[in-house]
Formats: sequence, C-alpha cells, structure tokens
Amino acid sequence: MKAEQLRAGRALAGLSQADLATAAGLSIPTIKRLESGKGPNVTDDARRRLADALTSAGVIFIDENGEGAGVRLRKA
Repeated sequence: MKAEQLRAGRALAGLSQADLATAAGLSIPTIKRLESGKGPNVTDDARRRLADALTSAGVIFIDENGEGAGVRLRKA
C-alpha cells in the first residue's frame, strides 16, 4: 500500500486518522508516518492491519496496472 492509497482510501471511507487508528489497533503517529511517506518504516503487520481496516470499510485496493495504483469503494 502506497501513502497515496492510504490517504485516498481513508478519505473515500470517510475515516479520520483517529478512526482508522482505532479500527486497525494502531497509533495515530503510525497513520501519520505512513500517510506522509516519510520517516521510519512501518512494519508489514501494521500495513496489513491498515489494509484490513480499510477493506472492512469498503475500500478496494487497485494494483499497479500501467496507470498507477489506486483505490475505489466497493459497490453498495
């Protein structure tokens, strides 16, 4: 998951950083580090937990396909 996908997915799902941190069982500073794309690396477990939380909120991650990675919302 790229920083752009995390920011966009969170926005599409209507989640604040605090909401996402709670849903993923992580701290807000961890969310901020990942969204900034800077700072220390975050563990694979933290990335998986964030992806799972966003997926549960209806976000679908789109892999790189020549046009860039992205996100969208699942159909209702």
